Amino acid sequence: MGHAEPPFQRVAADLRRRIAAGEWDTGDRLPSRAQLAREYSVGANVLQRAQERLIIEGILEGRSGSGTFVARPRQRMRLVRSRNRERRGDSPFRVNMADQGRAGSWDSRSEVRTPAPEDIARRLELTPGDLCVRTDYEFFADGRPAYLSVSWEPMAITGTTPVVLPEMGPLAGRGVLERMYSIGVVIGNTVEIPRPGRATQAQANLLGISVGDLILLIERTYYDTDGRPVETADLVIPDRSGEVVYEFGIEHHRA
Repeated sequence: MGHAEPPFQRVAADLRRRIAAGEWDTGDRLPSRAQLAREYSVGANVLQRAQERLIIEGILEGRSGSGTFVARPRQRMRLVRSRNRERRGDSPFRVNMADQGRAGSWDSRSEVRTPAPEDIARRLELTPGDLCVRTDYEFFADGRPAYLSVSWEPMAITGTTPVVLPEMGPLAGRGVLERMYSIGVVIGNTVEIPRPGRATQAQANLLGISVGDLILLIERTYYDTDGRPVETADLVIPDRSGEVVYEFGIEHHRA
């Protein structure tokens, strides 16, 4: 025997069907939750869960104090993670956005002499409390929030160099590869660990999404050619507006 479908999933599926059939157009306000709950013979909490599921999917949007509306279809932005884009000379994000006909930009805030928390110290092979430069980024595509990143670099590597601040100095905004190369540090590879998550209040505020919305968390670390970690970052990408694509080159060896 199969498991019965939870009531909220059944209601969500029918609301999805009705919206697809054109019963409500883009921008239309849905009937009140109480009215829809009576129509489906379910409790208000079941109806709320069904609508929250469609909000996460980008089909509905909730407006504080106004109700629930049919959302505009979103064109999800593609964030391509590729060794071909990890080249010196420009920001991988700006290259990625230009390929999609979008303008890529970002705001940043760096703090020097920031003690490494335990998890960051582990990733950078430091002792907890070792001093780092922490940089918080907000990335934008055509002026709209795209994703967030928090980057950490050991001051033992950059502290006495002109590139200690990622977004200031002679190579401001040129990316980790270019900046590290300028001080004799050659990046050999990068490791990314993607995990699903839910947006916190702070993340939701910056990204223009709702608390609890699906996000993709990527833990990224750059290593030099000796295998030493030289930078690590946490990327936060909203699922409803962005999708991550991994692109790998294939090496061919002749027999």
